[in-house]
Amino acid sequence: MQKKILKITNEYGIHARPAALIVKKASAFESEIFFEKDENKVSCKSIMSLMTIEGYPGSELTVITDGPDEKEALNAMELLFLNKFNEE
Repeated sequence: MQKKILKITNEYGIHARPAALIVKKASAFESEIFFEKDENKVSCKSIMSLMTIEGYPGSELTVITDGPDEKEALNAMELLFLNKFNEE
């Protein structure tokens, strides 16, 4: 299992477009991928779950990956955050 805290730095946070990017990227991995915030844990492979995580700009999420490609999955999620979900 891998864990990392990531900060949301794009202007609008996790709304429909970033959520769709996260689901698309997460679906490419065999590992389970979750976001956790304030005791709320959601699957990154479900757009409806992601919309409930309250991913506001400036907030922090813990990314948890577990499975055979967990390290690669964590790196891919981190890259999405660092690139501000390709919004800028």
